[in-house]
Order: sequence, then C-alpha cells, then structure tokens
Amino acid sequence: MNFYITALLLGLSLSAIAMGIFISMKIFNIPDITTDGSYTLGAVITAVCLTHGYPIWLTYLLSVMGGALAGSITGFIHTKLKVNALLAGILVMTALYSVNLSILGRSNIPLLNIRNIFEVISPTSNLDINSSIALLINIALLWTGLSLLLKTDFGLAMRATGNSESMIKALGVNTDRMKIIGLAISNGLVATAGFLVCQYQGFADISMGIGIVIVGLGSVMIGETLNNWLSVTNIWLQLLFVIAGAIVFQLVLAFTLSLGIDPNLLKLLTALFVLIIVSIPQLGFRKQS
Repeated sequence: MNFYITALLLGLSLSAIAMGIFISMKIFNIPDITTDGSYTLGAVITAVCLTHGYPIWLTYLLSVMGGALAGSITGFIHTKLKVNALLAGILVMTALYSVNLSILGRSNIPLLNIRNIFEVISPTSNLDINSSIALLINIALLWTGLSLLLKTDFGLAMRATGNSESMIKALGVNTDRMKIIGLAISNGLVATAGFLVCQYQGFADISMGIGIVIVGLGSVMIGETLNNWLSVTNIWLQLLFVIAGAIVFQLVLAFTLSLGIDPNLLKLLTALFVLIIVSIPQLGFRKQS
C-alpha cells in the first residue's frame, strides 16, 4: 500500500509538469524539450536555497522565476531568431545542464534535517497525510489559477494563437509575445514540479530531469483521451483530467514495478507506455475509417 501512496504523491507533484506540457503542446502546438532542464533547474534552486536558509516562499518564487526565464529564452530563440521550436528547446535544455551543475556545485545535494513545505502544513502526525494535504493545496491553487488565466481575454488570445495564428495576428495580437509568455508559464509550472519533487524525495540531482518530458506527455495524453471519451470542452475539466492523467501514469508505473520488473527498465517501460497511449487513438481512428 505504501508503494501506491508514494506513486500517488509523486503523481500529484508531477501534475504541475502535465499542466506545463498542456500549455506548450495543446495550446501552442510547440514540442518544448526545455522541460527536462527547467524541471531540474527548479529542483536545483530549491535545494540550494533551502540549504542556505532561504524561506520556503522565497525559494518557491525563485524556482518558478528560474523556470519561467528558461522558457522565455526558448520562446525568444524560436520567435525572434526564427529557430525551429524543437531545436530551440534542445539548445536551452543543453545549456541548462551546465547552468544547473554550476548552481549545484556538485552532482547532487541532499536535504537532510532541513524544514520543507511538507512540514509547514502538518495537521496530523502521519507524514503521508500531511504530504497529501500540502500537495493538494498547491496543485489546487495552480489548477485554479491556470484555469482562470485561460478564461481571460489574455488566455483566450493565447489559445487562439495556437489554434489559428494568422487569424489572431490579423486582429492585432502580438503572437510572438504570446508564445514567449506561454512558454514562460509552461516552464514555470515545470519548475514548480521540480520544487515539489525535490522536497518530497529529499534531494536534488543533476540527472533527475532526464526524460521527464515523456512523463508529462504521457500524462497529457491520458487526460486528452479522457477528454475525448467524455467530449469535454470546458478548460477547467480539461486541466483536471490532465492532473488525473499524471496520477494514473504514476500508479500504472507503480503497478508495473510491483510485478517484479527490473527498476533499470523503468525508462523503457515509460516510453512504451506513452507509445501505447499515443497509438490507441490513432488505431481507433483508422478502424473507424
């Protein structure tokens, strides 16, 4: 049971990545690989700040700002320098490896005997319950804030930029600015996941972000499948299903590992699972055709 509780808590933490990937992939149709670097950046800033005695609220703010800056640089390279979005993300992700290593000063930093966000809210003596409450509060705030943002005129302009860039540009909207801000928000959310996971796992590691974009993509695809099955058009529910997708994703991986699969094959299993999720709708469409 503890195995699945851990997967549930990790799924809640990583749901911030799923919301970030939702913005870049589903709203702007941009395959943003910056995610691997900005996730680690959020964790790295968190570890360094907490070990130096920074308050948690300031640590959180700096982590989000770091991720947002990384995303905005990707957006700038893509829109202003006219570099392919995928290549722009790869360039920034590669540069972030050196940045993260420079900030860390070594390959990893443990958070031993350091007060974290899960100890701030502790209504019970059960650590898992306290962690669940802290994560639910954080994810609920992110979900509410992002849903409200996407319902505003600015949010509608962001969504229109992804749906029909030429149309929204004809209406006088600066689409380059929309993409830069959108990628900044996306990677700010991804860095938030790094902030949470770093404290939950108790360490920050330079390689913790490798392949994390696959986890976010799989979560979004699960949410997208649920949206299609239920014909959901409401942005609140779409984001909620994306969060549910992150939790389901981690629970499926936990179930797979509980069967005795070698943990060294986890990345391979993750890639295969995402491949299956992506392929099922396509196979269903071909069968229907």
